[in-house]
Amino acid sequence: MIKADEWLDVLLRLREKRIPAVILTLLMDKGSVPRGAGTKMIVSRDENWLTIGGGNLEYQCLAIAREMLQSGSQTPRQETFALGARAGQCCGGMTQVLFEPWGLPQPEVYVFGAGHVGQALVAILATLPCRVNWVDERENQFINPPAGIHCLHTDDPCEIAREAPDDSLFVVMTHHHPLDLALAETLLRRGRYRYLGVIGSQTKRQRFDYLLEGKGISEEKRASMRCPIGLPDVKGKLPAEIAVAVAGEIIAVYQGVAYSKDVTEIRSK
Repeated sequence: MIKADEWLDVLLRLREKRIPAVILTLLMDKGSVPRGAGTKMIVSRDENWLTIGGGNLEYQCLAIAREMLQSGSQTPRQETFALGARAGQCCGGMTQVLFEPWGLPQPEVYVFGAGHVGQALVAILATLPCRVNWVDERENQFINPPAGIHCLHTDDPCEIAREAPDDSLFVVMTHHHPLDLALAETLLRRGRYRYLGVIGSQTKRQRFDYLLEGKGISEEKRASMRCPIGLPDVKGKLPAEIAVAVAGEIIAVYQGVAYSKDVTEIRSK
């Protein structure tokens, strides 16, 4: 169990995993309050450590911290809370909380597929300043994942695609063409992404365009999907070569680099 004076150790572990967080600090306590001034709590998007007293106060503070993480805010803020019955607290005092963003927000990347190319791509992405979510229906495919990779075994990859944060980067390279198509349709319908790439040849692209058009996906939306994927100047069909090409394209997108993609290299699965 983490003790109250170990919040620095929590931040060190989060830094190793490249996970941004919000540091909550009680600045002022007046009257009856569950914790005194100086008490700290650490909140990431998925977890939290330590406590500022529990109850409705902590519930509200968790919501504020995660909204800051979701929006990428880097501006500290202060909030004052009256801990009376109306707030669902029986203490009756008052406290002020400082919310300090810690760690730069990183691009959220979702890699669907843990085959040979997926494994090679994730190995590269693990070394980059991004948060990598690796998704597959087959749990036994996650063999020795690199440190910091968030492995998601699921029976419904499309549900993860629907629920992912806005402005995420999505790479679709599963073991099953119909699943690639289902994921492409799901992501095109939801929109709100920075990048959508689907592995495959130009022939696969033409087939998907035809099928997606039949499902009511507009040409404008389909144009935002990259297929084939990968920087065309990085050639080769080995998993590592394709992974380097795809990683280069992802880097260009999250760094905001403008480039022309004249696809001359046909990549097939």
